Amino acid sequence: MFYNIGEAAEMFGLSVAQLRNWEKEFDILKPRKNNKGNRQFTPQDIEVIKLIHNLVKEQGLTLEGAKKYLKENKSVVVKDVRKQLVKNTDIAERLRTVKKKLIQ
Repeated sequence: MFYNIGEAAEMFGLSVAQLRNWEKEFDILKPRKNNKGNRQFTPQDIEVIKLIHNLVKEQGLTLEGAKKYLKENKSVVVKDVRKQLVKNTDIAERLRTVKKKLIQ
């Protein structure tokens, strides 16, 4: 499942330009691009955006401060993003199971 840049920006109340800027600023945020060059954000990219949004918008760090934090805590950050993806996948699987039971 992929999200386009507009959908990803809307999830966090950001402008598309701001999200493009974050892509340039943060090495950890690298959405894939389709043949037309449109950005396609994966659930993992969304988790990274959520982390950056938390650091910059909620905790009030500057972009440089957020980059420094991510660089110093890279192994922890990657581990947390993977853990969240596993959790989201587990929840989705449970919902599919419930849906099957309800349809029967």
